[in-house]
Amino acid sequence: MNSPLIRIGVFYDGNYFLKISDYYYFQHERKARISMEGLHEYIRHQVAEEEDVDVRLSQIIDAHFFRGRLSATEARDKDRLFHDRLLDDILMNMSISTHYMPLKTRDGRLQEKGVDVWLALEALELALHKSFDVIVLIAGDSDYVPLIKKLNTIGTRVMLLNWDFKYVDFKGENRVTRASQQLLEHSTYPVAMHDVIDNGLASADELIESLFVNTPEPASYPSVKPIRPTGPTAAGPVGTVGISTIKNLKNGFGFVVMPPNNLFFSYADMAEGDFNDLREGDWVEFTVGRNHRDEDCARNVRKVQAPAEGDDYEEESEEHEHESAGSPERL
Repeated sequence: MNSPLIRIGVFYDGNYFLKISDYYYFQHERKARISMEGLHEYIRHQVAEEEDVDVRLSQIIDAHFFRGRLSATEARDKDRLFHDRLLDDILMNMSISTHYMPLKTRDGRLQEKGVDVWLALEALELALHKSFDVIVLIAGDSDYVPLIKKLNTIGTRVMLLNWDFKYVDFKGENRVTRASQQLLEHSTYPVAMHDVIDNGLASADELIESLFVNTPEPASYPSVKPIRPTGPTAAGPVGTVGISTIKNLKNGFGFVVMPPNNLFFSYADMAEGDFNDLREGDWVEFTVGRNHRDEDCARNVRKVQAPAEGDDYEEESEEHEHESAGSPERL
């Protein structure tokens, strides 16, 4: 007698998923990362609806995450290692099997090679051995079309979670994420997650709200007048450590008060903590660096407590204040 249970296997193209999560954290008005726990719950409900069964009979029995990863030598920076370990902790707690391949350097750039082939082979093999009824694919690359075609031949339905959005990044460059049309055409259940999420948030749908990690409200800090450090912490040569306040924040980048030209920084320059926890007026410590245009910028940014009265700082001169925040030209 066949079991009425719908057996679900979930397969993540890790680089694609992290790109989606970054979009909602830095660009989308929701300003929160995707919760994998919430995503799995959504998958169970969506599969149950498509398969016309009670959600209790819609169960994820296996989940796999595929991604290219830096070697230990290339990831010496403690911040990179921390975020890799943080991701591993989340995946382990969710009982998601991880599959990593080393990133390769080609033409001076790190590139991910072979991950899609590995995912496809594992998904097909596990679909045969574990008799998945539905495979949920979180991906957008046309390289997965042969996998979907092969799954169709063995009677395994494919649900494709895909996103379609565009935005201007902190470098002023246009970024577009869109699933392959061939993927959409061959999938049994294509789900346009960008529409699902926006409509669900607008109607305060609890299932959609649970797709995001809940972040605590940041503690309030007393309003302080921006001041410029003097002595050894003043802006100086590359490598100089400074401390000042945040002037502006927008879409994953901001400026630190440091006349005559406020110093640009982005979420990638955070040494610790989350960019979205920062607020204008917060005090930060940073290291003076240079960007690709050979202009001063702030690196290794981290939030610190406001200095106590009597510390060796002087007020910022109004005549030197330079309103450069919010302009991508400072990149």
